[in-house]
Amino acid sequence: MAKQVIGGPVVINGRTLSLSRAVRAGEMVYLTGQVPMRDGAVMTGGSIEDQTRAVLDDIAATLALAGCSLEDVVKSMVWLTSRDDFPGFNAVYAEYFPHDPPARSAVVSDLLVEVKIEIEVIAYHQP
Repeated sequence: MAKQVIGGPVVINGRTLSLSRAVRAGEMVYLTGQVPMRDGAVMTGGSIEDQTRAVLDDIAATLALAGCSLEDVVKSMVWLTSRDDFPGFNAVYAEYFPHDPPARSAVVSDLLVEVKIEIEVIAYHQP
């Protein structure tokens, strides 16, 4: 089984990063952690709800490139920079995963960019 890189290079603030947007290995699709982006730049402003929507919209778009949808997500990992943002994040997350949500872990942590959230997902999809 050969791996397949999904999507083009990851560019943040004009810098190409040394990682793949997503990788398919058989029926599994692994996405790199996504931070909120707007017009190719890191979205440092906005509420946790705004940033969560931006991240989940990007995740949905990347999954579509792999022939998947949010319904194919089986696991998500969430990093928040503030415990106080959990209720706002969770409300938006529930909008995107209203039925049979994936398994999920969430932690509070410093992030490498000035955002409030990062989300990584794994999807399972039989082509």
